[in-house]
Amino acid sequence: MYVVVNAAMSADGKLSTRRREQVTISGPDDFDRVDRVRTAADAVMVGIGTVLADDPHLTIDVADRRVQRKRHGRPANPARVVADSQARTPPDARILDDAATTYLLVAESAPRDRKRALADRGAELIVAGSERVELADAVDQLSERGIARLMIEGGGELIFSAFADGLVDELTVYVGSLVIGGRDAPTLADGDGFVDGVSLTLTDVDRLDDGVLLRYDVAE
Repeated sequence: MYVVVNAAMSADGKLSTRRREQVTISGPDDFDRVDRVRTAADAVMVGIGTVLADDPHLTIDVADRRVQRKRHGRPANPARVVADSQARTPPDARILDDAATTYLLVAESAPRDRKRALADRGAELIVAGSERVELADAVDQLSERGIARLMIEGGGELIFSAFADGLVDELTVYVGSLVIGGRDAPTLADGDGFVDGVSLTLTDVDRLDDGVLLRYDVAE
């Protein structure tokens, strides 16, 4: 599986404010670029924190792109994936509508009543890990379901886990022209942090809207 991490962050590396509220960091040109990246993906993944904070839909905005996918024998929208260890996704979340298949990655310890309620809403549950989702195992199970290209959109905990498990092939990050600040504001890669870091190779730089788009390959 090929895994692309795509994110937008402030000039000081923040994904949102300390209140973890959605902040507009990029502009229309970058929004269109993200839509194109989604169009190329088989699935789009976020963490439960993103679902609870933003209630995203994670579908393709441009109708012609959905039509093109269907002409090529693909679903109109990529599948949606939520890393949700304890099955906290609200049953009325937009990500559970019928616009696309939705996979929920849950741990064995997730409450049965929550899992049942989400399955009743049409979610396909993938169990990976005892107390929290083991992302590498979950990704393997997604691959078995035909997911060959996965786009990870955040948040910081999920992105860190993907890097920590050696799953990421490419990082694309839009750096906006604002400073958010705050020691408790989420960053591009939260979690425990690395001692030596993960080496990247810069492959492209573009000016977009009022910011900069950086593309990296993960160094082998």
